[in-house]
Amino acid sequence: MAKLKPSKGAPYARILGVGGYRPTRVVPNEVILEKIDSSDEWIRSRSGIETRHWASDEETVAAMSIEASGKAVADAGISVEQIGGVIVSTVSHFKQTPAVATEIADRLGTRKAAAFDISAGCAGFGYGLTLAKGMVVEGSAEYVLVIGVERLSDLTDLEDRATAFLFGDGAGAVVVGPAQEPAIGPTVWGSEGDKSETIKQTVPWTDYRSGEVAKFPAITQEGQAVFRWAVFEMAKVAQQALDAAGITADELDVFIPHQANERIIDSMVKTLKLPGHVTVARDVRTTGNTSAASIPLAMERLLATGEAKSGDTALVIGFGAGLVYAATVVTLP
Repeated sequence: MAKLKPSKGAPYARILGVGGYRPTRVVPNEVILEKIDSSDEWIRSRSGIETRHWASDEETVAAMSIEASGKAVADAGISVEQIGGVIVSTVSHFKQTPAVATEIADRLGTRKAAAFDISAGCAGFGYGLTLAKGMVVEGSAEYVLVIGVERLSDLTDLEDRATAFLFGDGAGAVVVGPAQEPAIGPTVWGSEGDKSETIKQTVPWTDYRSGEVAKFPAITQEGQAVFRWAVFEMAKVAQQALDAAGITADELDVFIPHQANERIIDSMVKTLKLPGHVTVARDVRTTGNTSAASIPLAMERLLATGEAKSGDTALVIGFGAGLVYAATVVTLP
């Protein structure tokens, strides 16, 4: 029996650089209130959201990704030619094929990097990060670009009082590369498909195409059910990620949860009993819920503002439609 050669990857992987892009248009709650019966105070108290960004026609999924990726590559101190893989997590690229990752890889100037899209909703960045880590350690790519990008304004029903105020647009990217010591912990991930109806697209594309429905498909959710699941179940997953990494809450520097809702974030902080010195990402206030883009965007902002610093230990967790989730502990670039 023939023996295969062992992989020649790195002993470990780490995040080497991060970049973000937010569309130029800032949308305050007052704009949302033009279509729904609510108030600025109600939106802030329910979600913490004050503003969000909405993309223009020119700020496509690919265009935003390229802007964020360029910053991440520069931050990592490498050239785009060194990128061997491009992973894009998105639910708002409306071409079924080809993957938008292939366009991004080409326009960035990579040397025919492996490129593919994944659909894992708000947990998509965590899924992509885990895949990238595996590629670096296995040796199929030395550097991998992981992008979370959404144009959720295209999938928002502005007349739906439960969701109209939640979603924003943007792109966040990180470069994952070789490391000599652990810097991306074990991933705790999974899915609960029996709850998939709690966050979903209103109707399939085929229903809209056939004329069975007149309204363009949008994202809808059962708010209370999602809130309860996120607060009680995702705190457990976050703790499992800490345990898998072999650290305690006291040893954390930063907590970067999916930016879905500030009430969920506050509840997770309380349940995890995070000490006061831990910096908590609250990018949701001015960026809204950007699904797969929310964690890298929040990470980029914390580092840019100095609220977090290079070398900090951060717990990241994403959760959403599916219902899917992914949590891990990382060393910040």
